[in-house]
Amino acid sequence: MRRVNESVRSVVSDALQTEFQDPRIGFVTVTSVDTSPDLRHARVWVTVLGDEAQRAETLEALRAGHGRLQRMIGSQLKMKHTPELDFRYDDSVDRGLRVDEILDEILDEEESA
Repeated sequence: MRRVNESVRSVVSDALQTEFQDPRIGFVTVTSVDTSPDLRHARVWVTVLGDEAQRAETLEALRAGHGRLQRMIGSQLKMKHTPELDFRYDDSVDRGLRVDEILDEILDEEESA
């Protein structure tokens, strides 16, 4: 499954960089893909550079273009089934930044004490 996930991630990522010209799609990074064992569904985790409005607009555009992306996956990967794509925002980067901010605050408090 790890190879399938990585292959789907690679195809989607490449397609978003080269094939999609939708102005609603901002700077997107495909962070990971989780494909179901029966290969019928794939949850695609993405990060989007920008604010919450840009994130929502980009996710909407990705969901609207999922059929085209599925066709690209089907043509490039020889799989029994082409998974239906479900795009989700990956907030792990946001959480990591928040942890860094908290640690910086703690260090600042310790230095000033």
